[in-house]
Order: sequence, then C-alpha cells, then structure tokens
Amino acid sequence: MVTRLSHFFLRTLREDPSDAEVTSHRLLVRAGYIRRQAPGIFAWLPLGLRVKRKIEDIIRDEMTAAGAQEVHFPALMPREPYEATGRWEEYGNGIFRLKDRKDADYLLAPTHEEAFTLLVKDLYSSYKDLPLSIYQIQDKYRDEARPRAGLLRGREFTMKDAYSFDYTDAGLDASYMAQRDAYERIFQRLGLEYVIVQADAGAMGGSRSEEFLHPTAVGEDTFVRSAGGYAANVEAFTTLAPEPIPFEGLPDPVIFDSPNTPTIDTLVAHSNAVLDGDYTAADTLKNVVLALTHLDGTRELVVIGLPGDRDVDDKRVEVVFAPASVEPATEADFAKHPLLVKGYIGPWSEQGALLGEESATGIRYLLDPRVVDGTRWITGANIDQKHVHSLVAGRDFAGDGFVEVATVRDGDPAPDGSGPVSLDRGMEIGHVFQLGRKYAEALGLKVLDENGKLVTVTMGSYGIGVTRILAIIAELNNDDRGLIWPASVAPFDVHVVATGRDAAAFELAASLSDELDTAGFDVLYDDRPKVSPGVKFGDAELIGVPRIVIVGRGAADGQVELWDRRTGDREVVPAAEAVTRLRA
Repeated sequence: MVTRLSHFFLRTLREDPSDAEVTSHRLLVRAGYIRRQAPGIFAWLPLGLRVKRKIEDIIRDEMTAAGAQEVHFPALMPREPYEATGRWEEYGNGIFRLKDRKDADYLLAPTHEEAFTLLVKDLYSSYKDLPLSIYQIQDKYRDEARPRAGLLRGREFTMKDAYSFDYTDAGLDASYMAQRDAYERIFQRLGLEYVIVQADAGAMGGSRSEEFLHPTAVGEDTFVRSAGGYAANVEAFTTLAPEPIPFEGLPDPVIFDSPNTPTIDTLVAHSNAVLDGDYTAADTLKNVVLALTHLDGTRELVVIGLPGDRDVDDKRVEVVFAPASVEPATEADFAKHPLLVKGYIGPWSEQGALLGEESATGIRYLLDPRVVDGTRWITGANIDQKHVHSLVAGRDFAGDGFVEVATVRDGDPAPDGSGPVSLDRGMEIGHVFQLGRKYAEALGLKVLDENGKLVTVTMGSYGIGVTRILAIIAELNNDDRGLIWPASVAPFDVHVVATGRDAAAFELAASLSDELDTAGFDVLYDDRPKVSPGVKFGDAELIGVPRIVIVGRGAADGQVELWDRRTGDREVVPAAEAVTRLRA
C-alpha cells in the first residue's frame, strides 16, 4: 500500500536540536525519526520504526540461519534472580530499581541472563534437549550518568541478546562460533565495517569475550591492533613485561633533597641538575593514590606504582576494580594517612617498606607489569621534599601484586608478539561471551548427561545494539542536506515527489506510485498539494530515501526525473520506463 505523505505522521525541522552532539542525533530528530522525551530517552516515530524493523529483520534472518529461536521477556524483573547471581549489588547505581505496592524489589533489566537461565531450567532436564540457542529483541535500561550522542549512549535502548546452552565445553565452542559467524554476516549485510577485538567480560563474567567494534571518530571505546592481526580494546590489553634484570652489584639507594618537585616534570628537571644524569620520565616511578568505594559502602585506598611517563587510564581502572567505584584520593583521605606524603610518595622509606605486610598503613601497593625485578627507579622517599634514586625493584621494594591500569600507547608491543600496536576509536556494535557455568551454577541449571549424572550447563551470551547500529548507519550515510540510507534499511524503497500546480503531475505521480507498489516497491508519495517544490525537495533530502522520483513539469509529456541520492545522479526518463529502471 502506498504511503501518502499528506496523511503520514511526520513533521521535519529546519533547525538543529540544541542538545544534538553528533550528526546522527541531529538528523534523526530533524527528519522526524525520533523525538526526545528525557535525557537518553527517545520516542520512536513511524519513519524511525521502519528503519529499526528492517535492521531487526536482518538480525532475525541470521539468527534463524544460526539455529536460534526467538522468545521475549518482560523488561520489569524481580530482584531475586539478580541477587542469586550477585548482580543486584554489582550493578551499583547503573540500573533502575523500583518497588511495587507490596514493597517488593524490581529492576528494569539491563540484561536477561538470569531470566534465560531460569526459563531453560524450568523446561529442560536432559542432555538430549541440548544444544539450545534462544534470543530476544527487547528494550534494555541502564541509568547512564551522562547519556549523550542521541541513540549512541542512552538510558533506554533496543538490543538483541541471544543465549546458548550446552552441557560440554566443546558444545559451547561450537555454539559460540555459530553466533560469532552470524554476527559477521549481519554486519556485512548492514554495510558496517567492524573489527573483532579481545574484550573484558566485566559484570557479565565468563572466559572468552570479544567485541565487534565499528571504527569511528565518535566512538567511546579505544582499541589497539597490530599489523600481525592482534586486536583488543584497551581494557583487555595486556602489557608485554620485560624480563627481570639481575641486581647483584647495583648501587644502594640514596635519598636526596628535592624541594618543590611534586610532579614528574619537576622531578626529572631537578634530578638531571643535581644527579648529573640524563633522566626522563620513564626513569621515575609514579605512585598514584586511588580511593575505592565498595558495594557495602566501605572506602579503601590503594597505591599504584607505574612508570612516570604513563598515566592511569580511567576505563582500565574501572574494569580492574569493578564493581567498586574509583576516584582519586581526596585531601581528607591523605589527612587520615599521614605516611602518604603527597607529592613524595614512594614504595620505600628509611623505616622500611611503606606498604605490604609490615606496612604501618595497611594500604595495598600494586605495580605496573613493567616494574620487574632489577629495574632501577627515582621515586618518592615518603619524606616531604625528598626523593630517592637507585631504588631497585625486587631488592628494595616489592608490591602486593600487579595491575593493568596504565595508558596504552601507539608503538607498545602486542602481547602475542605480532608487532607494535596502533590506537583507534570505535563504537561497540556487538559483544559475544563464553559465560561458562557462572549463571547456571548460581541458579541451579543442571541436566542429566549420557550416564545419568547431573552436570551443570555451560552458556554463551551474544548481544547486538539495535538502536546503536541504527545511529551508526545514520552517522555514516548522510551529507550536508540530510540522511542517505542504504537500500537495505531505508524506510521506503522509493520516494515519489509530485511538484507544481498542474493536476497532470499529481495524476501521473499517483499512477506511478500505484504501479511501483504493485511491482513490490515500498513507496512514500509526497502528495501534499499546497507545499512548494523547494520544501518537498528539502524534506526528501532530509528523510534520506535513496531513490527519488520527481514528477513535475515533464508530466504532460510523460516524463519523470530519477534522482539517486547516493550518487547525486539525476536523469529524465519516460514514466513508462521508471519501474524497470528502478528495478535495475
């Protein structure tokens, strides 16, 4: 059935929304696809729903081909399953919690591992029922502290989440690869460039974890890749630590005066002046004090020692110490721990180890993997206005463990030996996990194996951000006049525009629209009688249907103009040939 614009629920905007940060947000609102309801929350209008459904249809096609079956869970979920897996607390402030009239706790689900697990537990009891893959396409909710960029990071978003159930690890591997392959087909059909990177599982848990990232300057994720094929997001990157160095015969550490040198730059300049050396920031050991707030509200300080030419990466810290929240230590924290001499903190002092089992502070001291035994450092002496040089790791100090929180840089060696890495920005469009038995064990999902023995089921989880993908496609396919959708997801196949005041133009446009509809095209017909050609063309460009048919001055001679928004080509053809040309 032809959709007539005169009766279609659509109003385009001539001005950009004031809160739009990225192109997709600006154009989707202006073209009438979405409408803001609150920060990070949008209403979907008819045009937006059409594109969204086409993306979902492609996903459903490939999920079916991969052997997955569709189900649907409520967004409102009870507390108990999430409490059993520990995620009620782990999510912290990141989820929406609420109570019903009987004071029972609920949440708006950010993911549904628990619900899928309990459903299979309720219905299946034998290895003969497995393998099983089921999925849903459903709205999710996360209480983003700073929702931004329209659909790219919102509080409500549509996601496809699939789950596989097997009773052997080999079965999980096969299910995982089936879903992973389906993701590649989905993104190829959507025309999206992607990079598969090693990722951290985060609150999801499990072992193997890979993200599909779309490289884009507006991406929130930083990832690394080498020419030899290694790829990982920075949270999952592991440092290639140097080999330990023998330290027998190295000079003893020496404390020296270093007034007014609380920063690495001032310390390097002072050290070169008084120690007659050629030191750089890489020769110094920076000691960063962080405050962790755990889920039970307790506050813990940790000190991290890392080379002075590196900084602490906020996202890596967040992952390492999750579910605790992390922030720099405050003045109040330092006041409670006078042995931490701000600006002059080190792992060693005249009284012995500052940190560790014999420490008077009881604060954990964690080291960057580059701080291996035998490396020599200039660092704080834990005495105001004093530093120490020739401090040797493994001889003069040791940490309570190692931690991967330092920034990753271009040129760092890939951990698999495939060469130096380069950094890029990307947006997560899909994530696949081997969850293993974490959720099945917590919720008691077991089946009888071939020998009649109860075994715990092993699971995989596979997510795709539907609304985020829509925004990325819009981000990639536009010009200075509006959207230009790929044919695979465009809201309509053809946009017919009748212009002028001549009735013949509207009669031919209506007839051609019906002919296109009969030929199987999904048609939007701009039949508005008192709207100027300039406004109609502006709306057509803004809406972004890739193929436009203009019926105007040539209508009396049976001529129409075909306009390809993707290439910009415009061609006058006989109306009788329009359907054939568009089909080609």
